[in-house]
Amino acid sequence: MTILLIEDEPLIARQLQKLVQQLEPTAIIEGPLASVQAICEYFQLRRTSGQSSPDLVISDIQLSDGVSFEAFRQVRLDTPVIFTTAYDEYAIRAFKLNSLDYLLKPIDPEELKAALSKFHRWTLNGTSGFEDHLRLFLNQLADNSSAPTYKRRFSGHHIRQIISVPQQEVACFCRNELIYLYTTDGKKLVTDYKTLDELEELVDPAQFFRANRQYLIALDAVAGYKPLESQKLLVLLKSPNEKLELLVSKEKSTLFRHWLDE
Repeated sequence: MTILLIEDEPLIARQLQKLVQQLEPTAIIEGPLASVQAICEYFQLRRTSGQSSPDLVISDIQLSDGVSFEAFRQVRLDTPVIFTTAYDEYAIRAFKLNSLDYLLKPIDPEELKAALSKFHRWTLNGTSGFEDHLRLFLNQLADNSSAPTYKRRFSGHHIRQIISVPQQEVACFCRNELIYLYTTDGKKLVTDYKTLDELEELVDPAQFFRANRQYLIALDAVAGYKPLESQKLLVLLKSPNEKLELLVSKEKSTLFRHWLDE
């Protein structure tokens, strides 16, 4: 059996790969793929080389260059999918109807085990029609929303653990050789992101502001700001991150005020 993993966060990808290998020790695990482009290239290569599709796909939704749905529309996937997601309730109901299963992040090993068991039961019973179900689901999403999608969860290392942090619990990201994530309750996590530019492309600009080269800050974590003589602004974060010193340049100060007041 061949299982394809699609996940753009290296920390989660390694954890998922380890879990799947433990639960399916005889399976060939391919990937992880991290982008829409990589998915399309993967399936194109398999088709041109005469290889069949993988037996199972475990796929994140939000990827580095878009959402996995975009790739599935292009490649006409006929393989069962287990989605990993932090999506809204309406979408979760659709996943129940039109995919093999879904897993909310952070992924629980027992839930993954149950999803894999469900896959084996379905294939043993000869259940088919995955492509039709997925096509219906993608059409429903296209009809219901044309708005851009942004990353809603972020992962990082903290005390030998990988923690998944929802957007509303992010205070800011900081570049200091590595990219750190500060949470609203004061944790400091090491992430696998290479640059703040990369992160800035993934987040909702209504919720995050690039204060300077070092900081990307979250709206809900801002307590206020203090004007400085140089026409820069000193951003004041809510406790317990109030000691972080975030400066907004003179050139960005007007943009920051508008962003904060929207």
